[in-house]
Amino acid sequence: MSNDKLDMFCYQCSQTARGTGCTIQGVCGKQPTVARLQDNLIYAMKGISAYNKNANNLGSKNAEVDEFLTKGLFTTLTNVNFDAEDLVKLALEAGETNVKVMKMLKEANIEHYGEPTPTEVEVGSKKGPGILVTGHDFKALEELLKQTEGTGINVYTHSEMLPAHGYPELKKYKHLVGQLGGPWFDQKEIFAKYNVAILATTNCILLPKDEYKDRVFTMDVVKVPDAPQIQNHEYGPLIDKALELGDLEDETKTTVTTGFGVKVILSLADKIKELVSNGKIRRFFVVGGCDSPHPKATYYREFVENLPSDTVVLTLACGKFRFNDLDLGDIEGVPRLIDIGQCNDAIVAVDVALALCDLFDMELNELPLTIVLSWMEQKAVAILWSLLYLGKTDMLLGPILPAWANDDILKVLVENYNLTPLGDPKEDIARIMKDDGEQKDGKKVGIISKIEKKILNK
Repeated sequence: MSNDKLDMFCYQCSQTARGTGCTIQGVCGKQPTVARLQDNLIYAMKGISAYNKNANNLGSKNAEVDEFLTKGLFTTLTNVNFDAEDLVKLALEAGETNVKVMKMLKEANIEHYGEPTPTEVEVGSKKGPGILVTGHDFKALEELLKQTEGTGINVYTHSEMLPAHGYPELKKYKHLVGQLGGPWFDQKEIFAKYNVAILATTNCILLPKDEYKDRVFTMDVVKVPDAPQIQNHEYGPLIDKALELGDLEDETKTTVTTGFGVKVILSLADKIKELVSNGKIRRFFVVGGCDSPHPKATYYREFVENLPSDTVVLTLACGKFRFNDLDLGDIEGVPRLIDIGQCNDAIVAVDVALALCDLFDMELNELPLTIVLSWMEQKAVAILWSLLYLGKTDMLLGPILPAWANDDILKVLVENYNLTPLGDPKEDIARIMKDDGEQKDGKKVGIISKIEKKILNK
């Protein structure tokens, strides 16, 4: 470990060194790697809890998920588990549990709101009073749309609420008019710019600026000082505030497309098989995750901009806002940029990948599929361990490496999964693509020849 980092920090019990915190090793005997793996487990469980809460709000529950959360938290108590190897196993179990909870939430969303379909969404304001909804909670949005119907109020989405526009039972409301802003961290600018009432439904709220703090309403677990708290979806005060604020002006709008569900993507399976087999699609990339204001996060736009024209990008979560305004076109009807939804919709990427495995009779890591993951907060940790649980290797992670991962943990991740930090976008692309469709003695080699062999052997 470098000298500018603490090996660990633990102050959860009365044994702690000098009464302030153990920073070298625990007085109890806990080693730094064990402490960091316990921190990692807590972060993953926080992410699972966020998805579990949203699923519970829709009436969907899973006893196995609840049992793991209890067991996992118990494991992190003082003097319970000093076994680093077992804590890695628990992290992988957290990944498995997160797969279950993402699937549970996705199925609940589809049951309530229908199968998402590709939808073009306007980005910009429309004349009339408005309410801007941020967070992830579709049920909160649905109840608001019901109560604002016929009032003249326009409802807008922000950040990870964008995928709501793809669900039939939500987009049927004509006053769900569009999106304002992009990722969670632009809110201080966007919320100040648009004179609307604001509803924060889940995580990603920031402490409000004076310019708009009197327009912020929160609900459920979300709270900020002095903001009115909505209870039981009773939106009267929020609606009154929106009407009091008056009209926004109509502005010139851009558009983005969202709503590519599993069924929509898999309806293209035969075409995808043909295009891959003929070398017209060389590789699929999943690029997305939790965006952050870190300067290195510009990597993701540069990466997507420089991908060859025979590649397809699936994206999700607020990481998509780095590049979802790009027009990448299509490959004989298959879009090159496919927005599959919120961060929990990582399960859609998993389902698509497993379907491709069946389509080409290949193992997951044989597929022409690379994951370029942006991590920021605890849900991203849960998704990372879900991918590791599924055995996915050769992923790129950034914009910086997680601070909880010390040298020992990184060694395990690199040696077992070839997890790689982001480098230069063009150099990373060149390294990934170098074997795909190269010519040798007049024949294709790399992934294309593997697929051709599989098809010929069927």
